[in-house]
Amino acid sequence: MIRLAILGSTGSIGRSTLEVVRRHPERFRVVGLSARTRIRELAGQVAEFKPEVAVISDDDVLRGADATDALPAADWRGGRDEVVSLAGREDVDVVVNALVGAAGLEPSLVALRSGKRLALANKESLVTGGPLVLAAVAEGGGELVPIDSEHSAILQCMEGAQHGSVTRLVLTASGGPFRGWSPERLQHVRPRDALRHPTWDMGAKITVDSATLANKALEVIEAHFLYGMEYDAIDVVVHPQSIVHSFVEFVDGSVLAQMGLPTMELPILYALCYPGRVSDGVLRTFDPIRSSPLTFEAVDHDTFPLFGLGVAAGRRGGASPAVFNAGNEIAVQAFLEERIRFPDIERVVSTALERVDGGPPESVAAVLEVDREARALARGIVKRLSRP
Repeated sequence: MIRLAILGSTGSIGRSTLEVVRRHPERFRVVGLSARTRIRELAGQVAEFKPEVAVISDDDVLRGADATDALPAADWRGGRDEVVSLAGREDVDVVVNALVGAAGLEPSLVALRSGKRLALANKESLVTGGPLVLAAVAEGGGELVPIDSEHSAILQCMEGAQHGSVTRLVLTASGGPFRGWSPERLQHVRPRDALRHPTWDMGAKITVDSATLANKALEVIEAHFLYGMEYDAIDVVVHPQSIVHSFVEFVDGSVLAQMGLPTMELPILYALCYPGRVSDGVLRTFDPIRSSPLTFEAVDHDTFPLFGLGVAAGRRGGASPAVFNAGNEIAVQAFLEERIRFPDIERVVSTALERVDGGPPESVAAVLEVDREARALARGIVKRLSRP
């Protein structure tokens, strides 16, 4: 029985994780769940899965809960510190970090320092604090297993590979809803257009990131830290069918790819049971005939400048990846609220990168300070760009 703590259980990845748990009650037991504000949805999950601990990171929401919320039996706690505490509990084997933002970094570090498996969906942990995460793995002996479909694919392809035998990683990108569009056409897109992803069902923020290809830049930075590959050895191609999730090329010229229909439940199940595999009758069977043809294209850097901007931030290192991430989060939210236009997302991020500088963050506090500064600057840029 694998004992789980799921951080961000009411988000897209959290709900998918619970769907996997629901199908395999003999393998998994939920010890703790956390959400930021969705107390009623969390209460429903607590009633079903009966964890020992339930955490609302926004303490004001928990304090404001009244009798009508009818919270089911559990040890209910409030505050961000309780989320961090949940990640380090002795009775937890695997921590699923599905939090959004730099707030996910500290729980990741605590889980790894506690010797646990960290099933990581929180990109920001590696993007903003990659060196800190690697140090935590070395310090506590924890195990870092990615949930991203692309990184799960790379992990599966590299299983059993000898050290030094991998020469290149190739991540695939769907291209999002605006593949083939011109920069001029993107001037007039609305949030509803960006949220119509052709192959994946995801949360709003990551769906917009897929539409700008910022998400793929973040994944390149993650791959650099996860697999110790230099940026020159990490490529990205557009693959509209979302069937091939990544390629791994070896020194002898062999190339392995992991394939499967687009569902996050597969990489979640793999991360929870790694390195083993578990039979799951619900996950769809791949049909190579019905899925054909499989096509691949180069990234259009002119239409999607955020991709190159993010990779350049990763190469530059220091505080740049954290600034890229923070500026992008503020800009995406402003776009979703229709305060700025779609191309303005890149303007916000590029300006933030020009104005915020700093060396490699050497602590969580330093990462959060860079994050705070970049967000404040990005909010000011958004205000100046805001549509009347």
